[in-house]
Amino acid sequence: MIAISDETIELSVIEAQPERLDRWLTAHIQKLSRNRIQKLIDWEYVELNGEVCTDKKREVQVGDKISLTIPETKPLDLTPEPIPLDILYEDEHLIVINKPAGLVVHPAPGNMSGTLVNAVLAHCGEQLLGIGGVQRPGIVHRLDQNTTGAIVVAKTDLAHQDLQAQMKAKTARREYLGVVYGLPPQESGTVDAPVGRHPADRKKQAIVPEEKGGRHAVTHWQVEERLGNFTLCRFRLETGRTHQIRVHCAHIGHPIVGDPTYGSGRSVGVNLPGQALHAERLELRHPATGETVVAIAPLPAHFLKLLDVLRKRS
Repeated sequence: MIAISDETIELSVIEAQPERLDRWLTAHIQKLSRNRIQKLIDWEYVELNGEVCTDKKREVQVGDKISLTIPETKPLDLTPEPIPLDILYEDEHLIVINKPAGLVVHPAPGNMSGTLVNAVLAHCGEQLLGIGGVQRPGIVHRLDQNTTGAIVVAKTDLAHQDLQAQMKAKTARREYLGVVYGLPPQESGTVDAPVGRHPADRKKQAIVPEEKGGRHAVTHWQVEERLGNFTLCRFRLETGRTHQIRVHCAHIGHPIVGDPTYGSGRSVGVNLPGQALHAERLELRHPATGETVVAIAPLPAHFLKLLDVLRKRS
């Protein structure tokens, strides 16, 4: 039984053999491809029994209620803007940028200008239009607004597809530096805890069981320097969920310093623009030549000042 409105499709499972959510939806919604449905699931546009479900492998059961929202597909009028870029690497296939704090990666409703995409469009010109979708041309991965550091943007469709495949296969290596509250008892460790939409606050992420929509998330961490009651840590992402490092750090009792969403709110005596988290190192295979590209992003001034203050205290 299916009821269709302009934006939402409501479905009831009245009979079914055990079947993955994405395959079931593909069989029952003829106008959407399986790839499109998988993306809508990934982008949190599907609800199962009233809760957001981002697990496309979840088996549907008789009696399940499924709601699928189809977002507006109207192309956006993206305006190139001459915003200065700190370029770490560039050729005709890709560009790696050291993103500053406060710079949003791509336009979204309510924030249609002043983004990294607007800046890259001005820098690269018409070459980027249409790559990876109108709203996010060339974007392979994201950094939170106030997380600084290395981010790669593809200039061609070939590069975009190859780099996304590297992210999915975990062959692209991303390392972050962050200052956390407290002193972890070990020198290194791994946080393996699923991350999903917070059940009460849709602007936040949280540790959510996979059976309730959480997505597999793994963060490896290592102590770089102990600074009194603070610690400089290196993080390596095995997965790339929204706010993953920030949520995992808060989960183990060592939130990122300056994090307005998941942090402790305690002052450290330094004016920070947000969380003290920096994507320092990005390693990937060049999509055209196959050679290894390593980009190192220098720490921003506010991060260096924080380290200086904490070292003097300790």
